[in-house]
Amino acid sequence: MASESLQAEVDRLRLQLETLQAKDGSALIFVGDYLLKRLEQLKVTKMFGVPGDFNLGFLDLVEDHATIDWVGNCNELNAAYGADGYARVKEHSLGVLLTTFGVGELSAINGIAGAFSEMVPVLHIAGVPSMAQQKSKPMLHHTLGDSRYDAYIKAAEQFTVAQGIITSKDSAAAEIDRVLTECITRARPVYLTLPTDIVYQKISSERLKIPLSRLPPPNDPDVQAFVLDEIVKLVDEADDDIVVLVDACAIRHDVREEVNELIKKTGLPVYSAPMAKSAVSESSERYGGIYVGSISHPEIKEKVEAAKLILSVGCLKSDFNTGNFTYSIPLSRTIEFHSDHTKVQFATFPGIGMKELLPQLTSRLQPAKKLFPVPPFTAVLPQENNDIISQAYFWPRVGQFFKPQDVIVAETGTSSFGVLDIPFPDKSVFLSQILWGSIGWTTGATLGAAFAAQDVGLGRTILFIGDGSLQLTVQELSSMIRHNLKPIIFVLNNDGYTIERYLHGKERKYNDIAPWKWTGLLGVLGDIDGSKSKSYTVSTKQELSALLDNAEFADAGKIQLVEVMMPQLDAPQALARQAELSGKTNAYVVV
Repeated sequence: MASESLQAEVDRLRLQLETLQAKDGSALIFVGDYLLKRLEQLKVTKMFGVPGDFNLGFLDLVEDHATIDWVGNCNELNAAYGADGYARVKEHSLGVLLTTFGVGELSAINGIAGAFSEMVPVLHIAGVPSMAQQKSKPMLHHTLGDSRYDAYIKAAEQFTVAQGIITSKDSAAAEIDRVLTECITRARPVYLTLPTDIVYQKISSERLKIPLSRLPPPNDPDVQAFVLDEIVKLVDEADDDIVVLVDACAIRHDVREEVNELIKKTGLPVYSAPMAKSAVSESSERYGGIYVGSISHPEIKEKVEAAKLILSVGCLKSDFNTGNFTYSIPLSRTIEFHSDHTKVQFATFPGIGMKELLPQLTSRLQPAKKLFPVPPFTAVLPQENNDIISQAYFWPRVGQFFKPQDVIVAETGTSSFGVLDIPFPDKSVFLSQILWGSIGWTTGATLGAAFAAQDVGLGRTILFIGDGSLQLTVQELSSMIRHNLKPIIFVLNNDGYTIERYLHGKERKYNDIAPWKWTGLLGVLGDIDGSKSKSYTVSTKQELSALLDNAEFADAGKIQLVEVMMPQLDAPQALARQAELSGKTNAYVVV
């Protein structure tokens, strides 16, 4: 790790030097091809987006590229969701989105905001008018008609950590490298403009010889040594009564391996927050399940909150991730590890990142002498005296269907809450947008996730989505059919927005939706002759089990949609408890 970090610093300095001096004799390359070459180096194989007249010249280069494929989405919002899902599954890479000026980029901005909120590395490329037009400011289509050509840049500044505004070929390579480095080191979206008249201008390819590093800057060795001493002292004082609590940023900032090494060596119990589900092996005897504050299972709540010391890795304390902020863990018993700082009880140490710190800590710690018991994380199939597919029955039954290396995508609502208590097989990957919570996100994200799963050798991609959520983004099923992807899509038909009904307005019409013929959908959206897909409706426990036990269905040889008929006002217990807490926080008061 130390040698990798040192090499990354050397490469950063070399890039800075390249910016300051010109090199002769190197091959010339189009600005557009320079960008594509950088993306190829970062293992990008798919570009999501919608064609528009300000990006078509660049799209010629994309379509002719040997290893980067153009996906082509139904709309820009879905494309942004696709890039997000791709980046979550294909770790050590990033998602890439291409839109046109103004109308395209504003349509995508909700998806980019979600990636920002949940720390997902996405590059948003906007094809923009030529530099001559940007200077003269004519009343072009896709403008606001008031000469504010920078309005969309100002919008992008709110939802990206870096903006590369290319204005000449001379600065293009440095700008591309800068924003890509910010994207992959900070795990957040960035924005890059690509003027039509600069795409085909030629620049030196010399910088491409220097790789971009995703490693953060090295920790200050003296401060890190002090922090390590303080942590080791607290660990010794805790006398092995310690719990590791893993959260979303352990995944986003690439310390999953470091966390697993820590657990393996020490034998400490480990729990995860909802946003970190699948970050550690859920079949491990030291894994205890999901901690969500006051709505946790009682035995999990007791084990976590009674520990003398909590090693919190990558915490992201949003409302739905913490049981509406009901963590009962005082700072005096907590050490927090983050990507760019460390908190030891009440003290914060800026610049001491967990990527370098965690391996150092593991080397200092010894195996626990007292192995505190961890109740097994299991899901029991309830014995219900009816044939209705209840939420309580559905999730543990589907859990028996999961296989190692499945990519499991759960929509905000009953799906994201229901699947939390279901153990996943080893090397499974879980996707859910728990913080941003834009309903319909999972449809586009499933498209990106399925592409990424192919790239990295994972298994099936399985989506759980409610009927209301799917109506927002359903067009992207056609992209899955078009590209011969084969996800399994469970549509939970509970006749509307169940999570909203629990939050407010159970009987209100605004939580109703129009009924659709779900089993006819795949034919309408691209499987014209019925050869690429299969659809099912299951209304009873027996029908559901028979389908899940069917070997051909489980093999996922084609895209499959399963309409699951469920009671309208049935919900997972965790969702009901969360909704009750949220309702108290957001109570509507009639004056």
